[in-house]
Formats: sequence, structure tokens, C-alpha cells
Amino acid sequence: MSPWFSKKYVLIPSILISGIFIAAASRVSYQNSMRAVAATLPEEILQPQLNEKELYSPVNPDFGQSMIWIQGGDFWMGDENPEVLDAQPVHKVHVDGFWMDQYLVTNRDFTEFVNDTGYVTVAERSLDPKEYPDLPRELLEPGAIIFSPSQQSGTDLGVTESPWWRWQKGANWQHPEGPQSDLRGRELFPVIHVSYSDAEAYAQWRGKRLPTEAEWEFAARGGLEKQPYTWGREFQPQGRFMANTWQGHFPYNNSGEDGFTGLSPVGSFPPNGYGLYDMTGNVWQWVSDWYRPNYYRQLSRKSVTMNPQGPQASYDPHEPGVKKRVQKGGSYLCTDVYCSRLNPGARRKGDIWSGSPQVGFRLVTSEPINAMNSQKHFSQRP
Repeated sequence: MSPWFSKKYVLIPSILISGIFIAAASRVSYQNSMRAVAATLPEEILQPQLNEKELYSPVNPDFGQSMIWIQGGDFWMGDENPEVLDAQPVHKVHVDGFWMDQYLVTNRDFTEFVNDTGYVTVAERSLDPKEYPDLPRELLEPGAIIFSPSQQSGTDLGVTESPWWRWQKGANWQHPEGPQSDLRGRELFPVIHVSYSDAEAYAQWRGKRLPTEAEWEFAARGGLEKQPYTWGREFQPQGRFMANTWQGHFPYNNSGEDGFTGLSPVGSFPPNGYGLYDMTGNVWQWVSDWYRPNYYRQLSRKSVTMNPQGPQASYDPHEPGVKKRVQKGGSYLCTDVYCSRLNPGARRKGDIWSGSPQVGFRLVTSEPINAMNSQKHFSQRP
């Protein structure tokens, strides 16, 4: 069970957003056109020169739109760690080439979207008490789950095994810890408290899409094969922190040895072999696959699975009535004790209608024009 959800309090908005699907044209023609575009681009765009000083201060005003061409190919997908049985067995997969955002979507990016469209996220909407008669009144009002390890009392969320989560009225992407907080100084932090449906709406506006789980994992590995981290085998090569994770006693003391005790600005740590930032830690990332714990067993029956799109429907035996999508990459709350899912092959799941203070996203596209030009399309929601 996800640490902040229970069957007792599954928060689903009273007005459902219709699914967003971007129809794909012929895969072969897209692959040919992408290769043609890639062949015309300067080498520094396809394989950017990563200046050590730039790793810790992303100041390019256009960096939020930077995309990396991922050539595609075969790889071993999954994780052999016995603690992540839903990522087993490891199996061979092929993905075609695609473009991926070099950085996570930031608060600045999402602000531009909201200002342009007037979009209201799930966390900013009220629930209809007629549809949820058993919910306490405070859970009907706009708000979100926040990380609060010192909280001794508050709304019962029915999550006794994870007392560090609590419901905060008025918390949302603009007010991460509640009404008293805002985005000043956090413009380049990854946007949080966004549900899958919110991320999908942003993707439609950008003219892009969320990556499949296979695309995300192939890109995250950065050309490495069967390594426990996106940068290699050692967690701290030569004593260097490579991602924003938790150090210290979870959940009460994060020593901040990596330079951060919470979220960090995107691009604060070295990129992987493909030039992608924050593919491990900082925030979990939504991908488009529905979650089923036995899905990898189905894929392993083939010698090579071509461009898997995920199962046809969601199923979580712990909450069979809740629709969930896969999340990848781990977050700043991950430690070896509490969360051992920093391996790019590991996975977890999230309710599609609920955001989190440790979940964000990035986008991909199979259409070259959208990688070269940030086209914005959006159908207004009710």
C-alpha cells in the first residue's frame, strides 16, 4: 500500500477529467523523420558538453524546454533486488528512439501553463459531500498530503504504518506545505502535488506526452546495463553524492550531507550518460503505464518485447478499486532503510487522481517538430 493512501480515504475528484490521448502516426515514418532531424542538429545539442560549473546552477532561461535525443535500442528491463518483486523477472526490451526532457518540469514551467490556460489541479478542487458522505469535512476541501514527521495529531488518514504523512488543507503545487507557503525561491524546483491527470493536461498543452515505463528506464540507464544506479555501481563514487536522497535517521533527521534536506532545484546533481538530470532521487516521476504487479512476468515470455506500452488496465491487489500508474526513479525521501527503489529498474505505483509532495514528471515526444518547437495545445477542462 502506498504510504499515504488507504481504502478508507481514496481521494477522487467529483469532476473527472477525460483521458488525454495523442494519436501517433506511423512509427516507421516518425523514426525516419526523427533520424533525419537528428542528423541536421549540432553535436552539442545531441550530446551537450556538460560543464562542471553548470551542474549546480541551471541558469539558462530556456533550459526547461531542452530535450535530448535518445537513440533507442535493446536493454534488460527490471530489477533483481528481492525487495522489488513487481519489477521481476528482468527481461529484454526494445524501444525506438524518442526525445526526452533534459530536466524535470519545474514550478516555473507549470506556472506558465496555468497562467496560459487557467487550469486548476486536482488538489485545488473540492469534493462533493454527497459523493463522499463518510469523509471528514476537512478532507472534502482542497488540500493535499504533506510530509510531516513531527506531527503528533491531525486528521486520521488510516495509514498507521506511516505516521509522517498528514492531510494539509490548502496544500497544492503553488503552496507546497499549505497556505502559509509559496513558490518564492522555488521557481526551479520540480513541480509537486500534481496528479497523473494534471501531468497529462500539461503534456497536451506542450504537445508532448508522458514516457512509457520502458522509455523512461532505457533513458534513465544512460547506456549502462544492469547497474544498480543511473551512474554505475557505487552509490557515492569517490565519496560524491550523485542524487538528492535522504541521509540520516528516517523520517526524523535528514543530515543534508548531499547539500539538501528537502527538494532541490532541477539539475543540482550530475546528469546520467545521456545528459539527463534527476533520473534518480529528488522526486518520483509519473510514467504512462498502468500498474500491475505481475506485468513483467507476461513480458518475459518473449525473447524481446518491442516498445511495451503497459498493461491494458490497472490492478493493485492491496487496493483493487483504485486506478494506478507506475512511478519511477525514487525521491529525496528514499533511504536504504525506508525506500530501496533508487535502482532505475525499480518501480512503485500511484493513484492517478492524487498528487504527492515527492512526485513530479518529465515529458517525451516521438514527433521531431515538438522537440524543436514547444508547441502548446490545450483543451479547457470543466
